[in-house]
Amino acid sequence: MANRDVRLSLFSRINFNGRRIRFRRGGVAIRDLGAFRFNNELSSFRLRNVVSSNEVTLVLFSRINFQGTIRVFRGSQNVSNLSLFSFNNVTSSLILVGRRLSNSEINEIRRTGRPPRDILVIRQ
Repeated sequence: MANRDVRLSLFSRINFNGRRIRFRRGGVAIRDLGAFRFNNELSSFRLRNVVSSNEVTLVLFSRINFQGTIRVFRGSQNVSNLSLFSFNNVTSSLILVGRRLSNSEINEIRRTGRPPRDILVIRQ
């Protein structure tokens, strides 16, 4: 399945510095980044799908349980400074999948609080 081809590195400081958390083997839904002591700490990230670079979506949420303001990143990319997206030190939950989530799928996640199937769900 495509989720196993997804890689994500989160950094607590801009330009890929500071504390790092890596996800190397699949899609994940983190309901509360406090589980990693990383709530409101995300400043930069590296995102990729190692097989199909366009088939990856990262959704950042400003509140726990996939609520609040969102920022959506589709396709493999490195974001060195989330301030450019007005989202530095704001992320409280996130969803990472090895496909392109549509806006309607993301809105459904926000409405129901349920992440996509076939990914690891981490709660605090």
